[in-house]
Amino acid sequence: MTPDDRPALADRRGVPDVYRPAEDSALLAAAAAEAVDAGDLVFEVGVGSGWVAERVAAETGARVVGDDLTPEACAAARDRGVEVVRGNLLDPVADGAVDVVLCNPPYLPTPPAAEWDDPLEAALSGGPDGRRVVDPFLDDAGRVLAPGGVVLLLVSTLTDPETVRARAAANGLAAETVREASYPYERLLVLRLTTDAPSK
Repeated sequence: MTPDDRPALADRRGVPDVYRPAEDSALLAAAAAEAVDAGDLVFEVGVGSGWVAERVAAETGARVVGDDLTPEACAAARDRGVEVVRGNLLDPVADGAVDVVLCNPPYLPTPPAAEWDDPLEAALSGGPDGRRVVDPFLDDAGRVLAPGGVVLLLVSTLTDPETVRARAAANGLAAETVREASYPYERLLVLRLTTDAPSK
């Protein structure tokens, strides 16, 4: 990752209670820019500030729509010109509707006794095993893919990527690593998930 791939410091200031773009955001955006075609419909789960969606749309010409649980995140994404709906995970998406799904979920393992009260910090918590959001996402991801569609999911070594791959496989999704970056306490991976249908 080069310095140009990292979000500008001004972007990191963001909006209170909205996840600000960081290295994981840049890694997912870079993988998406390579996977998305101009005619694709892309859906980003947990759009946050809208930084990833905005960048992918600008670099590929694709239509990118996102969702988030908080009105603050939806407003921040709309301020960037991103189409957004308020919703949870893939609930707003019809069966077979999208070509590419993007997801950078909360992935930090957090024991129940250490859960944060701050809404923004809570948005970083993946529960005791780091997969509180990843697991239900994987259980539903295949449903929304158009034929040949792909999912790009960012995970950390803190969330046990092999368990993530096994959950994906149990849902009919094959996984391969398409991007990764190492940091002092973890390695971030972008997994490309596909069904048995011909891939993009």
